[in-house]
Amino acid sequence: MRQSGILLPLFSLPSPYGIGTLGKAAREFVDFLHDAGQSLWQILPTGPTSFGNSPYQSFSAFAGNPYFIDPDLLAEKGLLKTQELPRGAPDGSAVDYAFLYRTRGALIKKAAGRLSESESDFLRFCHENSFWLEDHSQFMALKEANDMLPPAKWKKQSASHEAVHLHKKIQYLFFRQWLDLKKYANDKHIRIVGDLPIYVSRDSSDFYFRPALFLSGRSAACPPDSFNPEGQLWGNPVYDWAAMEKDGFGWWIQRLRQAAALFDCIRIDHFRGIYEYYSVKEESRSAVCGEWRSGPGLAFVETIRRELPEADIIAEDLGFLTDDCRDFFSRAGFPGMKVLQFAFDGDDSEYLPHNYTKNSVAYTGTHDNPTVRQWLCRCGDSRRQRAMDYLGAQNIACLPDCFIRAVMGSVSERAIVPFADWIHLGSEGRINTPGTAEGNWEFRIRQRDMSEKLSQKINYYTVLYGRSRRC
Repeated sequence: MRQSGILLPLFSLPSPYGIGTLGKAAREFVDFLHDAGQSLWQILPTGPTSFGNSPYQSFSAFAGNPYFIDPDLLAEKGLLKTQELPRGAPDGSAVDYAFLYRTRGALIKKAAGRLSESESDFLRFCHENSFWLEDHSQFMALKEANDMLPPAKWKKQSASHEAVHLHKKIQYLFFRQWLDLKKYANDKHIRIVGDLPIYVSRDSSDFYFRPALFLSGRSAACPPDSFNPEGQLWGNPVYDWAAMEKDGFGWWIQRLRQAAALFDCIRIDHFRGIYEYYSVKEESRSAVCGEWRSGPGLAFVETIRRELPEADIIAEDLGFLTDDCRDFFSRAGFPGMKVLQFAFDGDDSEYLPHNYTKNSVAYTGTHDNPTVRQWLCRCGDSRRQRAMDYLGAQNIACLPDCFIRAVMGSVSERAIVPFADWIHLGSEGRINTPGTAEGNWEFRIRQRDMSEKLSQKINYYTVLYGRSRRC
């Protein structure tokens, strides 16, 4: 079945609380997707963010971000009083993480403290999630006892039972709101595409409590390329895949099983690293002197197929690919990604729509790309002209819609367009610029952006290219 959807992170939703939440605006966006004939809502990772606010650098591979907990829903449950509800940045302004850090944690703790410890749903949640919840709650209580410093700088090595228990309650509040939202979306025939970072942060409960899963002295990196001559130092620890394989990749299967319960489809970021990954010495100051090492390859894929046969997985296959790596992706069988912005560097790029296959997901761009409009301003005359010729664009102004039409009309079974491309935003709509530390993960939309006129336009394209639920 041909499908289409929209990419929009949770933090980008409008709200009076300085960041998108799991409350009213999230349901209104689901309604918007439904009215626009969409089937998919792709989000970014939902974990609690650490340095740089990146959802790909989280304190836990399993936990939810407390910033997404909706204060209004807490008030409806009697966990907050009306006069305690905060007011943050105005609708449509950038996410202010410094403001949230100063104010939101105390509010969520106040609500969590009012939750009854004997509530049966809470006790069931603690039992069902014990494989990660205890570690995460201990880790966060220790971080708070040490002024939120990373573990290498901790002086206090214990935390109170009360502090640990409070973090369990916070996670319960997040997952209760999340599952309510997921049910609302599914009832509207909207499937949620979640995003699973391949690596964890060094500043995480996973790395702190399970060091045997990781290789010491090595860090994940991206090799030099035309965009970054020094490469990129990601800083994440790399896995000891041999150790993981001995227990049947148990930690990964737990992670994927939880993701399959939270999302309808799972995009695994940087899936290339399952076949072969690039790493550097931990003390390296550039990625130039790194090396490629073999990952678990098809043994990992076969384990997923056996343990989670119904899992719907998208394998992010972007970046430098060798012939052997392409063969791995083909044999793995998961749909890969086709990004139209990458199509105009050569004469017959694999990212040109006439080269797509059905078993793929077509994008105008991703969270790491500029918006189409921004790309057009910076791509250079030759790429721009090539795009206009290929897409049959009469002028530059119509190119964003031409990009959308191309991916929607492609043979790919699924097509996903970032919301910013639908409303023709420029640099103000960019979500992340890889290799930079400032100004990322802050983009938010306004309530009026989800207009009926836009909904009708999206629905028109969706029906036209046979991607509507009614087609």
